[in-house]
Amino acid sequence: MGAIWPVLLFGLLLGMKHATEPDHVIAVSTIASRTKKLSLSSLAGMFWGIGHTLTLLVVGMAMIAFERQIPEQVASYLEMAVGVMIVILGIASFRSTMSTDHHHHGDIHHLHIKSTLIGIIHGLAGSAGMVLLTMTTVKGTWMALSFILIFGLGTVIGMMLFTTFLGVPFVWMKARQQAMNQWMVKTVSLISIAYGVYYIYHIATEI
Repeated sequence: MGAIWPVLLFGLLLGMKHATEPDHVIAVSTIASRTKKLSLSSLAGMFWGIGHTLTLLVVGMAMIAFERQIPEQVASYLEMAVGVMIVILGIASFRSTMSTDHHHHGDIHHLHIKSTLIGIIHGLAGSAGMVLLTMTTVKGTWMALSFILIFGLGTVIGMMLFTTFLGVPFVWMKARQQAMNQWMVKTVSLISIAYGVYYIYHIATEI
């Protein structure tokens, strides 16, 4: 049993690192940058991690149980879907700065759902790599389950820490200088759109 803990610790740290990959960070940034409270920014990261973990768990364990791999072309199309999602999120975030309407507390559930859906899409795109990583790291169904769960916990922790850190300047600026906050949100939105287009192009050239 002693040999298991280093593997699980490796999975936890790898999950935390995985959470901060550029496509993950940019997608969640479009939500975190628009929150009114730091706690909501943190929750955006947490629910992203939950959605991401659930998808990895369901798809990953199914593939491992049937000893199958996700076809490379399918994996590429799922990755391309991430790029499309990032562009859509960027456009939606930019459009929100052009409106005079303000978000209300009733939008909290919407934020949870949106963050979870983003995590699910990222989880689908990352399932192929997760299956390969798990199969080459551990042996046995229970070990695979434990590894994916602890990896998922790492992504939740990593993304919560990042979105909390990211939310600080936006929440602070929103309370003091609305115009500057809007400019910052627009910048994040444009970065999201540009990165999403680049991401789609990069995947398309490899298919």
